[in-house]
Amino acid sequence: MTKVHIVKAVYSRVGGFSKEESAALVDLVFDTIKETLGRGERVKLTGFGNFALRDKQARRGRNPRTGEEITIDPRRVLVWKPSARLRGEVNDDEASDT
Repeated sequence: MTKVHIVKAVYSRVGGFSKEESAALVDLVFDTIKETLGRGERVKLTGFGNFALRDKQARRGRNPRTGEEITIDPRRVLVWKPSARLRGEVNDDEASDT
């Protein structure tokens, strides 16, 4: 699913918005999530999951092609942990498919 699909779903499920307004609404939600994460805050979407930034320390690594040891710079990574409810719904759907 892409952002275009999400915009179409919002447009078809929520009455009273044009396609342009639906796109602006989806963009606003994503921008708000990005800004919140950029400030170092967590984003908790009940029933969906939690987004957070985690700082990774510099570490030793190895170039897989040459075998040369290198230092991997410290960085921030985005982590997402699905909610228990979402995991349960996904697992129940998979169990009923088989």
